[in-house]
Amino acid sequence: MEPIKTEAFDLALKFINETNVNIFLTGKAGTGKTTFLKYLKENPIKNMAIAAPTGVAAINAGGITLHSMFHLPFGPFIPVHSGATFGFDKKTLLSRLRYNSDKINFINALELLVIDEASMVAAYTVDAIDTILRSVRHKQIPFGGVQVLFIGDLYQLQPVVKDNERLALKPHYSSNFFFDSHVLRDNIPIMVELKTIFRQKDEKFIDILNGLRENMLTKEHLAILNSRLNRDFISRDGDGYITLTTHNVNANRLNELKLNRLKTPQLKFQAEIGGIFPEHILPAEKELILKRDAQVMFIKNDSEGKKFFNGKIGVITDISKDEILSPAMELIFLLGNMSGKI
Repeated sequence: MEPIKTEAFDLALKFINETNVNIFLTGKAGTGKTTFLKYLKENPIKNMAIAAPTGVAAINAGGITLHSMFHLPFGPFIPVHSGATFGFDKKTLLSRLRYNSDKINFINALELLVIDEASMVAAYTVDAIDTILRSVRHKQIPFGGVQVLFIGDLYQLQPVVKDNERLALKPHYSSNFFFDSHVLRDNIPIMVELKTIFRQKDEKFIDILNGLRENMLTKEHLAILNSRLNRDFISRDGDGYITLTTHNVNANRLNELKLNRLKTPQLKFQAEIGGIFPEHILPAEKELILKRDAQVMFIKNDSEGKKFFNGKIGVITDISKDEILSPAMELIFLLGNMSGKI
């Protein structure tokens, strides 16, 4: 089905199809950023690749992570020849690259790089990608001549930069956001904002969402939200309600509490990890503890059968060391080298 196009939607397409300028496509939730990307994938004009800063974002966008695409080392990129032992600079970055001929051909054929969830992409990551593209493509122009489309909402998640990284980067960047990268500071992308909200038709609800987004909630907003509060509500185990929290540590605590309440035996599954990755970027725990009657959620899409997807929820009805059964799933699931039903 053809998406409902707006003037901004068509303008962004025109810039992509008829120019080589870099673009920042933004807009509030529900304005069609994901729809635009879907349309771009289904109607390609240029050789295109899609990437995102995290595994979950990459799955949702139908691409891969920036680190996987460019084999980026973990740690901050210092955009000068610093010789620093912390992080990496241009010299150490390029010396670590081990691209095979397929990867080199892929980069040389690339015309359009789409980076989704751009608000989470650090400035130094953009400069590292720029350095690699210039080197591999042998073109000393921004991104080696590749057009880059940044998609995201700056009111959403920002780059995650550790305190020690922040100190090392402070002399080189005025902020950690992608637009303060050196390559974009000197080559400002065209900004196109999608403004029409399609996902919600309730104008009051849209107004509340915008108030939350911009930290401008009014007394009327709060009154409407509080009117939906049921102080007598009690969630019973097994009802399947989802609790939203502000921090991962709270979610982990609640999940552990719920799991410990189950009287069924627990089984532990160890992750099989290929390559060297910091533990904090792994998509799931290295040790997964499961029990019968536990509620579980997939965090990866099925690339073949399309029977499960990121966010799909089920309850374990039976479990053994190599088999997990859940009638809601009705598919074969692989646990490491072991196959089982889920």
